[in-house]
Amino acid sequence: MSRALYTLRIPSSTRYLQTVRRFVERHARAAGLSEEAIERLKLAVDEACTNIIKHAYKGRPDRPIDVAVLLEPDRFVVRIRDQGEAFDPTRYRAPDLRTLIRKRQGGGLGVRLIHQLMDEVTYRSQGRYNEVQLIKYLTPSDTALPPSASA
Repeated sequence: MSRALYTLRIPSSTRYLQTVRRFVERHARAAGLSEEAIERLKLAVDEACTNIIKHAYKGRPDRPIDVAVLLEPDRFVVRIRDQGEAFDPTRYRAPDLRTLIRKRQGGGLGVRLIHQLMDEVTYRSQGRYNEVQLIKYLTPSDTALPPSASA
């Protein structure tokens, strides 16, 4: 597979999350990823964008979120950028599941879920931009067989 870059900009509103999921799905499918890998990517991207909307932008619906899909020979990368409050992964502490259940409290599991769904997750802030990269390594088990190979 050759290298390619595709970009999308959305406003920071949950009403545009479906647009982002479709964008990622279209390019993941074109890259030959399996259905399971595509669903994992969509869920991780949805969680990352939701975190930006809720936490980086504090619910303001008029801020930009830039999503880029980078196709490389050995990996599928989704890069998500915002200009809101930076997330510091060194200060993140995964919530205790028992406490959440006991208090019947939802939320707080997005970062943990993203890390479980992806092969690699990186965060960085530079100037006014924050970026999270969600990386799925392309292995034979994660890619679908071409139609001619399954016959």
